[in-house]
Amino acid sequence: MKIYLIRHGESASDIRQKYDGDYDDALTDQGRKDAQQIAQKLTDKGIHAIFSSSRLRALETAEIMRTKLKCELVIMEQLNEQHIYGAYPELRADQPEEEYRRLGELLADRNASLPGVETHQQLKQRVAEGWSEIIARPYHAVAIVTHGGPIRTIIRDILKQGELTDMSNGMLIELETTPVLKIV
Repeated sequence: MKIYLIRHGESASDIRQKYDGDYDDALTDQGRKDAQQIAQKLTDKGIHAIFSSSRLRALETAEIMRTKLKCELVIMEQLNEQHIYGAYPELRADQPEEEYRRLGELLADRNASLPGVETHQQLKQRVAEGWSEIIARPYHAVAIVTHGGPIRTIIRDILKQGELTDMSNGMLIELETTPVLKIV
């Protein structure tokens, strides 16, 4: 199965450079252009289904792609970004960037446990469940529209391919899974 792993198009929070999390934020005009460019790149790839996070920025990206590619759209909460804002339940757009940066530093320790925050292990388990469900499907080619955290988790923790350093808006990674042989 060919899998096209995609980070959603540019969102309003990407412009503000807020630490990513499990929030709902719409695409910008550039984000919609990002989604159209991704769809154009995938036009002749035989995509049977698009699997998307349930978050607005990913859904908008996936819907733009689905319209162009004329395929099924499956919404999966397992593909949502890591829930990190529990540490700041009253987080406002006007809070100082230092607070976001501090939270990012705390979460850089994958073993950190903060009240109301999804741990890296919880994220890994959730994304792995979604990944397993996707690759069990009988499709030849699919697209997955998600966020930086789940993409890094798939590449680093599930596929054991190391750390991604570039996580740009509209990023597109092509993967191929190989069939697993079972001796019975």
